[in-house]
Amino acid sequence: MKSLSGIDGAFLHLETPQTPMHVASLHLFDLPPGYRGDFHADIQHLMRSRVQLAPVFTRKLTPMPLQFANPVWVEDDAIDFDYHVQRITLPSPGTTAQLQDLAGRLHAELLDRNRPLWRLAVIDGLQSGQMGYYIQVHHAVLDGQAGVLLAQALFDITAEPRHVAAGKPLPAEHPGRAELAAAALKHDAGQYVKLLRHLPEVLKTLGGLFGASAAKARGGLGQNFSFGPKTPLNVPITGERGYAAVSIPLASLKQLAQGHDATLNDVVLALCSGALRRYLARHGGSPNKPLIAAMPISLRQAGNVEYTTQATMSLVNLNTQIADPVLRMHAIRDAAGAVKALARQAQGVLPTDFPSIGTPWLLQALAALYGRPAIADAMPTFANLAISNVPGPQLPLYAAGARMASYWPLSIVEHGLGLNITVMSYAGAMGFGFTTATAAVPDPQQLSAALLEALHEMQAPRRRALRKNAVAEALPAA
Repeated sequence: MKSLSGIDGAFLHLETPQTPMHVASLHLFDLPPGYRGDFHADIQHLMRSRVQLAPVFTRKLTPMPLQFANPVWVEDDAIDFDYHVQRITLPSPGTTAQLQDLAGRLHAELLDRNRPLWRLAVIDGLQSGQMGYYIQVHHAVLDGQAGVLLAQALFDITAEPRHVAAGKPLPAEHPGRAELAAAALKHDAGQYVKLLRHLPEVLKTLGGLFGASAAKARGGLGQNFSFGPKTPLNVPITGERGYAAVSIPLASLKQLAQGHDATLNDVVLALCSGALRRYLARHGGSPNKPLIAAMPISLRQAGNVEYTTQATMSLVNLNTQIADPVLRMHAIRDAAGAVKALARQAQGVLPTDFPSIGTPWLLQALAALYGRPAIADAMPTFANLAISNVPGPQLPLYAAGARMASYWPLSIVEHGLGLNITVMSYAGAMGFGFTTATAAVPDPQQLSAALLEALHEMQAPRRRALRKNAVAEALPAA
């Protein structure tokens, strides 16, 4: 039996039918030459042999009496693989756009809380001859970095599947009410003790953050902490989801980063900013006020392999009001740099767990209140969208002998926050995943097209410089 952390529990209690709180990934797999097997059956067999490698697959929730505190994780009696690993066939012609539309529909479905909180779909019928693979896991189970750890358990680094020794299944757990209540009290007592123990360190860090020596840094941060403009993205949402994805060579993005003395994450933010300028220009006009992105920042320490959420959320100014792509990139670089500097200073004192008694009642009430259209419309726009960049595996991965050709992430949208752009690097490419609420973005494919246009715009100055150099070299010497 394991208690949920405070952050993990929040993802459970804030979930409604309109706002599912799971994350997912969509993949294309290239079958090996001459393959005559059943990929769905092979994946199901693979999952049966590997569920013991990660507690994600075998734990389910047991609620507290009257839900007075966070539930606990317990080992399930038996995993129903026919439920957890399903087969779906795309209708003809089986395009990639159809696959992405299907991923959006699957992403709208809530996970069954009476079972371990994951589900996988093997998708055939693609005109390319490839196999689709969609896996969703509740955010109460893991964050983006833990998702990379999960991929290491699921997939292989060669076409030959590694041998996994059959582990002894853990015994199923059925705690009684008294045991559950004792676990909640023990968890909260531990959190209060930890809070008191770390209070001096917290106060010292806060003093450094807000002291006179930090004034310059705070000035750089100021542009990130302002309300964003109201846009078509910022509306009350329903449960319907859309999805689009595109992959860009990693080398192209690194080249842009080097050319602008920026990080890869700065380039990602600048591409998203350019795409949003284009999209909004076609849907009512791009606002004069800059869009603000909510950006997760990992708090995971090196070597930490826990399957929990260890991240916080910050805000970054996308400077969408700047038309010139180079100036916009530099402004985003400065804004994002200030946020990261603050996060590094505060990393040691930001909590990922906290007392939970009474929390479920409060968060569920807030989720129900915020879901009312009048409330969501009246709330200020703290952020216009969410953007997350997760470093992924750089070696090709395999499942049942098939090579993974693409790695596209899906994430969470909320009332007033109808777009989430999550980016995952994999095997020399960056996969951009646009998870949308249909109420906010009816056609997500327009966003992926706008992203490619933004990339072309950012590369244009370099192309002009190369052409100019080539012409100069071709001219005869004076």
